[in-house]
Amino acid sequence: MRLRDLPSVDELVRGVDDPLAVAAARAVLERAREEIRAGAEPGDLLGRLAAELAAARRPALRRVLNATGVVVHTNLGRAPLPEAALERVRAAAGYANLEYDLSSGSRGSRQDHLAPLLRRLTGAESALVVNNNAAALLLALAALAEGREVVVSRGELIEIGDGFRIPDVLARSGARLVEVGTTNRTRASDYERAVGPETALLLRVHPSNFRVVGFAERPGAAELAAVARRHEVPLVDDLGSGALVELEGEPTPRAALAAGADLVCFSGDKLLGGPQAGIAAGRADLVERLRRHPLQRALRPDKLTVAALEGTLALYLDRPQEVPVLRMLREPAAAVRARAERLAELVGGAVEETVARAGGGALPLAELASFACAVEEPLAAALRGHEPPVIGVVRDGRTLLDCRTLTDAEADEVAAAVHACRSRS
Repeated sequence: MRLRDLPSVDELVRGVDDPLAVAAARAVLERAREEIRAGAEPGDLLGRLAAELAAARRPALRRVLNATGVVVHTNLGRAPLPEAALERVRAAAGYANLEYDLSSGSRGSRQDHLAPLLRRLTGAESALVVNNNAAALLLALAALAEGREVVVSRGELIEIGDGFRIPDVLARSGARLVEVGTTNRTRASDYERAVGPETALLLRVHPSNFRVVGFAERPGAAELAAVARRHEVPLVDDLGSGALVELEGEPTPRAALAAGADLVCFSGDKLLGGPQAGIAAGRADLVERLRRHPLQRALRPDKLTVAALEGTLALYLDRPQEVPVLRMLREPAAAVRARAERLAELVGGAVEETVARAGGGALPLAELASFACAVEEPLAAALRGHEPPVIGVVRDGRTLLDCRTLTDAEADEVAAAVHACRSRS
């Protein structure tokens, strides 16, 4: 085909009843010109127009099947929501009593839907929810320490992720950073010596995404709380990932508050297994100062986040095993192996022992025994292009489909995807 043989945009879209057709035709014809100049044939232009329109109509944010073995996968949306949370979201999708008190018929607060659950689950006097944990920490520092000093260990000046660092969050809050100790060793006495008339609070930051091992020391929450009490300043404990149940190496909000922390901050979409959210819980007077700060309105969650978090938190009262993140973290290796064996049998793959991870910057040293179905390497790209996309791991010339992060039903979907991709190759 020559350039002059290409149809015009009007000719290509004739008979196509779609408001996006003209823009799609222009894109198709532009690529066809490039291919002709390169000596290639552009092929079926009408077919390409149909594919372009289908791609334009496809949602940008799509469901994927996570076969990576990383439970809280940041690139894949972190925690998958429990069905109970999705039910609450569907119920709140229309009009909802987000800020309306049904008993009095007057204005209410969106925080009232979550605070009672959080008080019960953490032992806190009060709690407040914002849109992520960085926001919770920012709000706490702005409300409690603006223009004053915050004492924190040098070993806890961490980078949260995507380039965001604790010192930067501190600076944006208007507080002044006072560093104590060293990278690997900080003692309670270091905080004691640093407290002065301008000290607003002591800040403790859990190293969620790394561990310092060997010649290392950091004071426990109880030891640091004693220093804070002696100087009559609050202790704020940033717990990061936010586990509500006991997980090895991960502090819970209940334990931190019981040890003497005055306020804890933690995430909703990591080990807790809910939607993206940041939670501040602790002394009622401190939480009230956060609630009254002007930043709170800018950082507050929307109704769908409130609904999803309420549904997730409610499961922790009596059915925590229904939280997908907890199920995946705790599932016996034998059950994962059985799933991998079944998938391998369905697709003619091989079972390979692997190591899964918690992900999301949580439990960095934890290795979860896991099993994957190994298939041919070229399938990795084809599976990403399937609907729904399947995301695996390419290693040693093979594509590994880790079964710790798949349910039994999802393993069946992966098997169908493998067969479909092979048939197209």
